Amino acid sequence: MLGIAMLRVSVVIPALNDAVMLDQCLTALAVQSRPADEIVVVDNGSTDDTADVARRFGARVVPEPLRGIFPATAAGFDAATGDLLARLDADSVPSTDWIERIVDAFDENPALDLLSGPGDFYGSNRVVHWLAENLYIGGYIWFVGALLGHAPLFGSNLALRSSAWRRLRTEVHRDLREIHDDLDLAIHVAPDMGVRFDPTLRVGVSARPFASFAGFQRRIEWAFGTLGLNWRERSLLDRRAERRRVERGEQTQADGALS
Repeated sequence: MLGIAMLRVSVVIPALNDAVMLDQCLTALAVQSRPADEIVVVDNGSTDDTADVARRFGARVVPEPLRGIFPATAAGFDAATGDLLARLDADSVPSTDWIERIVDAFDENPALDLLSGPGDFYGSNRVVHWLAENLYIGGYIWFVGALLGHAPLFGSNLALRSSAWRRLRTEVHRDLREIHDDLDLAIHVAPDMGVRFDPTLRVGVSARPFASFAGFQRRIEWAFGTLGLNWRERSLLDRRAERRRVERGEQTQADGALS
């Protein structure tokens, strides 16, 4: 329990015209077994009551005029004051022990820098849920893990140490709109950083992006765009190889210490 008292948690939520779903998300955060020390809602240019809903729940509202998930997320991470930065989307619905489990995970493992988990889709229908969970998210988890050599990150259910963000904030493509912020962040994870994907750390996530073919197609295009942009700058296979070298070096040192 000592770690729970020591580690301050900031929950960061980028939002654009999401007043109704944000109300649902903040209601879930209000009944956490381990409350957030700070909630930062980044208003990405909303014309509805998004900012008013955030303030009603006591959240700090940070304006970010540059449209896009990554510009908004980055602005929230920069503004947050916690030791841990926990990231949700406005339509995320965390379980009551979500923050508590995040704090416990980081407290128990000082080498852990980034933690993520999957989403349970709500809304739409069973077919859309199955496709979103098994093909889109399931395929993403497998592909990114194999490509990068470390666990993937899912932006609707993500936490990282503020120290990790300070290392990565100038490396990622934080000012670009049509990329996946979680994939871009995962690609730039330093080879010595600890990353974990916990399949039991789940949050509810709206299936609305998959309700139309156009929405699904846009996400696929952004995924390939994110991969292509980063691969042109540096081969992702080179990044994976560097991580393997670091991991082998650490294991060699550990083996030497035990001998």
